[in-house]
Amino acid sequence: MTRWTVEGDYAADGAVCVRQAFTPEQVEWAREAIDANLADLSPRAKRASDEGDGAFIEDFCNWSRLASMERFITESPAAEIAAELTGSDTIRLYHDHVLVKEPGTKQRTPWHQDQPYYNVDGVQNASMWFPVDPVERASTLEFIAGTHRGSWYMPRTFLDDQAAWFPEGSLAEMPDFAADNANDPGRWRVLGWELEPGDAVFFNMLTVHGAGGVSRTNRRRVLSVRFLGDDMVHAPRRWVTSPPFDGLESELDAGVPMDHPLFPVLWTRSDGLVGAR
Repeated sequence: MTRWTVEGDYAADGAVCVRQAFTPEQVEWAREAIDANLADLSPRAKRASDEGDGAFIEDFCNWSRLASMERFITESPAAEIAAELTGSDTIRLYHDHVLVKEPGTKQRTPWHQDQPYYNVDGVQNASMWFPVDPVERASTLEFIAGTHRGSWYMPRTFLDDQAAWFPEGSLAEMPDFAADNANDPGRWRVLGWELEPGDAVFFNMLTVHGAGGVSRTNRRRVLSVRFLGDDMVHAPRRWVTSPPFDGLESELDAGVPMDHPLFPVLWTRSDGLVGAR
């Protein structure tokens, strides 16, 4: 029996809001995980804002060393929600991703797709963006509806706009959505939701998304978890993926399921919650 409310159409739009699927205790697990991660950043951590602009901190792949993060990923309903949205019988963990914008950080997260940065292919996937602080509409994650069914756009570095993954000209450039809508109102539909702790957004890895900065008083701590459904397979890249999985190409062939300890099964339709260990 579904225990949450979904706003939107995942198949058509590539992004939905899921309201109050997580208990206060589960929100606290995520909050503890984020704060533990900030107190002990991994070598993969990076700053995604200019030195003079507050602090936008990211870190990846810490579930196996942070008990609160593992607990949230394995015991919350997140994987089951991903299964429902993607129509999958099995859900694996791809990776965790902590994103924190401290008060007054003006840095906008520019429009981008996640899939070009990754070493997986397939369409049955879901990323969850789970804030543990209230998020106002101006600072929330926004999506361009339906872009998961279209082109791959050129991925660029957030701070200096460099094409660090694909050669210049090899992929379409990201449209100027605001300018297009000014000339042709309604051409692109922008989705976004004001969120309270316990709410989450889920989106396809190809859905174009971005986010605003935060006010001088608001902190925005987010735990994002990426999930792999039934058709997701290994896709070794010639470039360094984000996050990197060094040496994985020697352990998994191209085109095979992500059957590896780094990507544990979290949920199956026959058994329900499985857990990472």
